[in-house]
Amino acid sequence: MRANRGPAEIAVGMIGAGAIARQRHLPNLLAIPGVRVLGVVNRTDESSRRVAAEFGIPRVYRHWREAVEDPDTQAVVIGAWPDLHAPAAIAALERGKHVLCEARMAATAAEARAMWAAARSRPDVVAQLVPAPFTLEVDATVRRWMDEGRLGRLLLIEHCDAGGPFRPEEPAIWRHDRRRNGFNFRTLGIVYEQIHRWVGEAVRVTAHGAVFARRRRLAEGGWIEVSAPDHVDVAADMACGALLHLQMSAVATPKHPEARGIWLYGTEGVLRVDGEVLQAGDGRGRMTPVRISARERRGWRVEADFIDAIRGRAPVRLTTFEDGVRYMDFTEAVWRSMAQGRAVALPLELDVGGAPTAPGL
Repeated sequence: MRANRGPAEIAVGMIGAGAIARQRHLPNLLAIPGVRVLGVVNRTDESSRRVAAEFGIPRVYRHWREAVEDPDTQAVVIGAWPDLHAPAAIAALERGKHVLCEARMAATAAEARAMWAAARSRPDVVAQLVPAPFTLEVDATVRRWMDEGRLGRLLLIEHCDAGGPFRPEEPAIWRHDRRRNGFNFRTLGIVYEQIHRWVGEAVRVTAHGAVFARRRRLAEGGWIEVSAPDHVDVAADMACGALLHLQMSAVATPKHPEARGIWLYGTEGVLRVDGEVLQAGDGRGRMTPVRISARERRGWRVEADFIDAIRGRAPVRLTTFEDGVRYMDFTEAVWRSMAQGRAVALPLELDVGGAPTAPGL
């Protein structure tokens, strides 16, 4: 993080311009005085040119390395698939460029560690991850409730991501391909990142799951071998002493709306977090809304936070590369536990030597 005031004029190169980049990153960056998006590269030359025309971006790069090596930019925003995050982020950081990287942080925990090491080697450069977005409006209030001990001693945290009914005939998407998505699965990393903000990290993970559709047809033709589980149950011990139970399922159908969200059970009460909805209860079944004050509401400030950090106005808090390593460790521990049939301790012990690569199938 720069101690002095950063540049007033900031030129940005975009690597990847999918839905989130077009809906959030590009319009929000272009709305900040002194910021311009100088160039873009997407998966195809056609899509790159289409995005450039839509947002008035003057340069179209042919390869992500051109975005990193452009001498006229001071920052890059990486919105590509997770397998490209580590190579692009590390290359940019080594060239002294500020990096805003889309979540999930990387394809593997080893790649995440390599990104964090590259960021630590350049303390003069900003390194930020796009945060898990769904609870940004209520995070401060949940943390305050935890700090004030309003639930008493925290005992249990529960969440179910139910996305059924199961449809094995549907074509594969990039999230089914571990070469692209790595060890990320459904909302597992997102949910854990949010819980980590409130109560800290897990120290031990046990998981059991299954792949029910091992082959899926690709929309462009051919087939892919699927290794991402269609259903997984995760049990974890938290450093704060609570138990964590998560269910991630493409098989189970969603329960009634009142059951959604992340539930925190303590000796003195219950707190339910469902996106921007916060409710509290006494453990006897009746839940009442919790008012979120304007002072504690935060909302989406990702691009503004990135530019403020570059200009030296505030450090990165949502989300740091260090916190990204924590959720990458957790998600990979889930995969290891499923594969090895044992509990896995956190943080992971990893060999991070050599260039980062995406995992094979």
